Amino acid sequence: MFQVLLPVDSDDDRAIAAAEAVVSLPNAPEEVHVTMLNVEEEFEVSTEGGSVRSEDWYDETNFPSSVEQASAYLTDAGVSVKQRRVHGDPAKAILDVAGEIKADRIIMCGQKRTTVGKVLLGSVTQSVLLNADIPVTVVYART
Repeated sequence: MFQVLLPVDSDDDRAIAAAEAVVSLPNAPEEVHVTMLNVEEEFEVSTEGGSVRSEDWYDETNFPSSVEQASAYLTDAGVSVKQRRVHGDPAKAILDVAGEIKADRIIMCGQKRTTVGKVLLGSVTQSVLLNADIPVTVVYART
């Protein structure tokens, strides 16, 4: 069994592009098992009126539609899929879950950003690429 970690955010097109990359793997229906991961990023906002923390409303069962769509795509192609949702830093969570499930590969859909956008916002894909100890395949949506 070939174990793939498929991190999926809330963008439907990126989720399907990543799922298409999984289906294109040799013998995908017979050999590939996918753990689809959605990470809700941690945050805290404080004002004079109080503070709001993401863990106050986080629900591990509330998957975005992109996860459901990509899961359906993979299932229709005969690929075994398990869904998982965690709360934390996206890049760290992806790497932690990859190690936990003993993933053979991470397949993720990148998001094109300007240089300034990368500096200001960082890049989950870049962080995963630089820190993973297994192969990482990055695809891009055709939009």
